[in-house]
Amino acid sequence: QVQLVESGGGLVQAGGSLRLSCAASGRTFSNYAMGWFRQAPGKERELVAATSWAGRLTYYLDSLKGRFTISRDSAKNTVYLQMNSLKPDDTAVYYCAADPAFSALRIGVAASWGQGTQVTVSS
Repeated sequence: QVQLVESGGGLVQAGGSLRLSCAASGRTFSNYAMGWFRQAPGKERELVAATSWAGRLTYYLDSLKGRFTISRDSAKNTVYLQMNSLKPDDTAVYYCAADPAFSALRIGVAASWGQGTQVTVSS
């Protein structure tokens, strides 16, 4: 399995931006589809964005299209989530996830999970 460590969370005002990073180690990063999930208090975990191992396939939660962008840097074994125009509803713990299958991430399954990073958006 690949080990994942997120960073970049924090407190931001509504309308602001944050970039989350997820550094991967262990298995070959390029063999894994990568995704970002989030879970707000009292709500189920949801897939925010995902990208296939080659970056040819991407997925975004419909409500986030145009505000969030997922990208990966294979040279750095890192996947990013750029979050713009943040809203209080975006407040959640954000988790990085990896799986050999892009389709697995789409149904909420992942071989590896990060520990999560808190994102809080104040109004």
